[in-house]
Amino acid sequence: MKTALAEIRATIAAHDGPGRVLVAIAGPPGAGKSTLTEALAAQIDASAVVPMDGFHLDNAVLQARGLLARKGAPETFDVAGFTALLARLKAEPEVVIPVFDRSRDLAIAGARVIGPAQRVLLVEGNYLLLDETPWNRLFRFWDLTIGIEVPLATLEARLTQRWRAHGLPNDAAIARAMGNDIPNARRVIAHSAPPDMRIRQG
Repeated sequence: MKTALAEIRATIAAHDGPGRVLVAIAGPPGAGKSTLTEALAAQIDASAVVPMDGFHLDNAVLQARGLLARKGAPETFDVAGFTALLARLKAEPEVVIPVFDRSRDLAIAGARVIGPAQRVLLVEGNYLLLDETPWNRLFRFWDLTIGIEVPLATLEARLTQRWRAHGLPNDAAIARAMGNDIPNARRVIAHSAPPDMRIRQG
């Protein structure tokens, strides 16, 4: 991990042009994106984390569309809103962004401010490199892309444990992971564009 962090920092430092640097940190659910992003943010001056999860559709919207059981799948996000946010982050000195509150299972509008001093934005999410419309319209915003690769068996174990930690009994945790998270992971693995840098874990 230390070697990977040093390489990423050096690559980001090489982007010395005007404006913000947007770094996409992508990978399937359970890959460790948040852990890597937080470690990078702690080591890069003038950086901020921008999570894609702030654009989850609300549960009421998903229920009305028959998608609540698939929450977290590509079609359960406001991709147009996320695209507009990235365009603003490239162009505007101060932008207010939403953040997802996992404990309440909802996105909170206006939860964080990205200011002019924050030049390096670490954008984290499952589908940042998904080569499917409309997600592939995000590609033009990335100055650097990082893909995290983890064996499927490791993802299954991690995601099942995640749901256990949220209070689900073992059978329900396995069903939740295998019924939604793992299909999403397979989609990311099979249909993502190649990243500039790969980090293999597990």
